[in-house]
Formats: sequence, C-alpha cells, structure tokens
Amino acid sequence: MNRLINYIKDTRAELAHVSWPTRRQAVTFTIVVILISVATAIFLGFFDYIFSLILQKFIL
Repeated sequence: MNRLINYIKDTRAELAHVSWPTRRQAVTFTIVVILISVATAIFLGFFDYIFSLILQKFIL
C-alpha cells in the first residue's frame, strides 16, 4: 500500500512539471490531427479503389 501512495505522490509531482498546452493550442492541434487523418484516409482510399479496379481487370 505504501508503494501505491508513493507512486501517486511522485505522479502528482511530475505532473506539476508538465508544460500544459493552452486551450487554443489544444484546439489547433486537434484540428491538425483530424485534417491529417482525413487526408490520409482519402489518399489510402483512392489507392485502394485504383488497385481494386486493376485487380478486377485481371480476375475477370
């Protein structure tokens, strides 16, 4: 039980040293992640569609 209490105290002490982002930074980074995810999905979906068409030509 003592180890758990020490762990929680150490964790709280480390969190005090963290440089937390501002609300604006958090919103900006979230938007960037969403945009990159959507762009990656479109990119991979496009190539998946193209390769599917190519494979159908060979199979049929």
